[in-house]
Amino acid sequence: MQPLKIFFLFFVLLGINTVSAQYATTKVRSKHQAYTDSLKQVKYDNVLPIWGQKAYKKGFDIPYPTGAMINFVWVRQGLLIDNISLGLKTDNTDIPLTEVDFIKFGNNYSEANTVLFRPDIWVFPFLNIYGLFGLGSSRTEVNLTIPTELRSVVDQRLTTYGFGATAAGGIGPVWIAVDANISWSKPELLDDPVTVKTFGVRVGHNFVQDDKPYRNFGVWIGAMKVTLGSETVGAIQLKDALPPEVFERAQEIEANYFEWLNSLNPNNPIDARKIEIANEVLTPIFERIGAADGDAIVRYSLAKKVKEPWNGVIGAQYQLNKNWMFRAEGGVIGDRKSLLLSVNWRFLL
Repeated sequence: MQPLKIFFLFFVLLGINTVSAQYATTKVRSKHQAYTDSLKQVKYDNVLPIWGQKAYKKGFDIPYPTGAMINFVWVRQGLLIDNISLGLKTDNTDIPLTEVDFIKFGNNYSEANTVLFRPDIWVFPFLNIYGLFGLGSSRTEVNLTIPTELRSVVDQRLTTYGFGATAAGGIGPVWIAVDANISWSKPELLDDPVTVKTFGVRVGHNFVQDDKPYRNFGVWIGAMKVTLGSETVGAIQLKDALPPEVFERAQEIEANYFEWLNSLNPNNPIDARKIEIANEVLTPIFERIGAADGDAIVRYSLAKKVKEPWNGVIGAQYQLNKNWMFRAEGGVIGDRKSLLLSVNWRFLL
C-alpha cells in the first residue's frame, strides 16, 4: 500500500475513534452528558465537512467548517550558503555571473516578520485545507570570512502565498495533528520567489470547562521541519547590501582584500586559479567598496539551506466558543526560533 494511502487510512480510523469517544474515558462524563446528548440531536445541513452529520450523531462536537485566521509570525534561523557566483554592473563595467567557489562564510541568518491571512475549510472531520496570503519584511545577514571579513545586511519587504493541509484526530481530550504546506515568499530584491516547504507534527491535550463544554484550553508539543528552495538569484546595489559601517571602513576592507590576494602563490595551481577568478570578479567589487560606490550593482547566485531543518515547538490555544479561538506557539528547541500569535474566527456558510 502506498504511504499516502496508509496516511489517509490512519486518519480516517483516528477520526472515527474521535467521533465515538469525545473524552478520555470510554464513558462520557456525567457533567457533560447533557451537552453530548444535545449534539446527537443536531440536524447538520452543511455540505462540509463530509460525514459531518454522522459525527454529530456520534456525539462528536466538530468545529464550524469555515474559518478565517490572522497570524503574526516571527522566525529567525541560521543559513548555510554554498555554490556562490558573483557579477558586477556599473556605468563602465558589466561582469557576468562567475563562480567563486573559494569564498568562505561564517554564521549567517535570516529573520522575518509576516502577517498572514489563512482561510480554511474542513473537508472531512479529520482533514482541513487552507490557503496562505501574507505581507512582511525580512532581514538577511551574511558574514564573509574569506577573502576578507565582511558583513552584509539586507532588509527588504516580502509577499507570501501558498496552501496546505492538516490531518487531525484523537481520543478524548488527547489529539494528534499532522500539517504540511508549501509557500512562495517573494523578497523585493530577488528575481524569483523562494519556495518554503513546512511539515509539522503536534500532540496535545484539551482541558474542557466543566459548565461550558464548548469552551476549552489546549496545550501541545511538537516538531517542525522547514526546507528552503536551494537556488537564489538576484542583484543588489552595494548601498543596500552593506551597512553604513562598512563604507566607513571601506579603504581598510579593500586593503585587507588585497593583502589576502597578494598572499596567494601564483606558482601554485590552486592559488593561480583563485588569483585568476579574483581578478576577474572580486577585485572590481572590492575596488567599488574601497571607492564607497554604493550605486554599483552586485549580481549573485547561490545555494542555501537552513542550518537545522527540525526544531521543537510548544503551544496553547484558548477556545472562547465555536466562533473564536486564540493561539500562541513558540519554536524554542533547536537553531530556529519562532513565535506565532493568531486569532481564528470560524463560521457556518
